Amino acid sequence: MRTSDFDYILPEGQIAQCPIEPRDSSRLLMLDRNSGKIKHRLFRDLPQFLYPGDILIMNDSRVIPARLFTRKIATGGNIELLLLRRDASGAWEALIKPARRVLSGSQLEVTDASGAPTGITVEILKRLEEGIHTVRVSDETALSKYGQTPLPPYIHQPLTQPERYQTVYARENGSAAAPTAGLHFTPRLLDEIAEKGIRCHYITLHIGLDTFRPVKVENPAEHPIHREYAVLDQSTVDAINNAKENGGRVVCVGTSAVRTLEYAARQSDNLKPFHGWVELLILPGFDFKVTDVLITNFHLPRSTPLLLASAFSGWDKLKPAYKEAITENYRFYSFGDAMLIL
Repeated sequence: MRTSDFDYILPEGQIAQCPIEPRDSSRLLMLDRNSGKIKHRLFRDLPQFLYPGDILIMNDSRVIPARLFTRKIATGGNIELLLLRRDASGAWEALIKPARRVLSGSQLEVTDASGAPTGITVEILKRLEEGIHTVRVSDETALSKYGQTPLPPYIHQPLTQPERYQTVYARENGSAAAPTAGLHFTPRLLDEIAEKGIRCHYITLHIGLDTFRPVKVENPAEHPIHREYAVLDQSTVDAINNAKENGGRVVCVGTSAVRTLEYAARQSDNLKPFHGWVELLILPGFDFKVTDVLITNFHLPRSTPLLLASAFSGWDKLKPAYKEAITENYRFYSFGDAMLIL
């Protein structure tokens, strides 16, 4: 297995630059992972393919306004920060551009939308790896006022409504990127799902650095695993165990839900509540212990989410599905269309 095996060519025009309205009018490609059979539907049709006793597991993490624009106090040079993860001491891991301009001990000042200084400072604490430093923000309330919602680098249009990069059920602040498979749900659709006797339960996984890092090594097993903080509570564990015992399916909404459940399932003989750092790279050949059905978006070539989806469906099934999605002019990536892998 080589990273280059998980490559494909996507016309640039199929990279969705803005969210579709309403959310559930996005398209839905259904893939049977046993037969490879493909069907084309709309996301609002999802309840037709769920059954009483199934449960949906959703990531309720909210994207924080984690992009800060700053100036070096000493020289006035412009520095951009993307806050990725907060540790117990209150320091943040941050992606810094351009990283070559900052050294440990550097002092930055946050600027507002006009470029004016705000009086909020950022201290560069320590270099962790190329482009990544730990930093400390003097006043974190500044994030809500001066921070901007981070968007993936392939989205070039400004987002006029920041809430469109949040799921309608987002509630726990902490992610650097949205759990995008959940962006297709609307309150109306969730009500319709509930009316069928299908319950939604939640995990929290704060999506971080790995979303922004392509797999660069040819052996994907050598790709560094980055930690993401997750919470799986007792009520969700009970719902999963009950569904399994009674013939229901565990439908994971997004790869972040899969990573959380599959990591927790490997911490003991039985699935138990979990809170802590998830360190799990899911590659083809992986033995899924919890996930029965996956709702996901279309992912970038050579990316860890694509490798996870390939592990679930088989690349021999997923690659033709991606080819058909391109032929059928599906919209790709964060604001794009969805897949239902059964």
